Amino acid sequence: MNPILFTGSCFIDNRGSLLYNNIFDFERIKRCYIIENNITNPIRAWQGHKIERRWFIAILGDFKITLIKIDNWIAPSKYLNKNEFTLNSNSMDILQIPPGYISSIESLSQSAKLLVMSDYHFNEIEDDYRFEKNYFNI
Repeated sequence: MNPILFTGSCFIDNRGSLLYNNIFDFERIKRCYIIENNITNPIRAWQGHKIERRWFIAILGDFKITLIKIDNWIAPSKYLNKNEFTLNSNSMDILQIPPGYISSIESLSQSAKLLVMSDYHFNEIEDDYRFEKNYFNI
């Protein structure tokens, strides 16, 4: 399965604006949290899951999300292909990260906030994998 971007929309009238995403189904969501990177370290890399599925929505500012599909969770190749996405809070785009991927989350604007949703509760499964920021040659 590949990452999917569910494109959101915006309606504007004399009352203001309404961001929405009518094509995404929230039924599988079990928890959510917000990431706000430190201004001195705007990149969180690399973390991912073999089993867990996640969804990202920029709720303030802009983010560059880089995804890598892992070939071996113990010792992955350092030369894997990457997929890059840019999310911004001016739309209601939802990026689905399927199981088997790790992510790098880079804030592109100050005080940016990213809503993360998951299909598992916290500590429901042991499925957290992390790699050093410079592990991959991309």
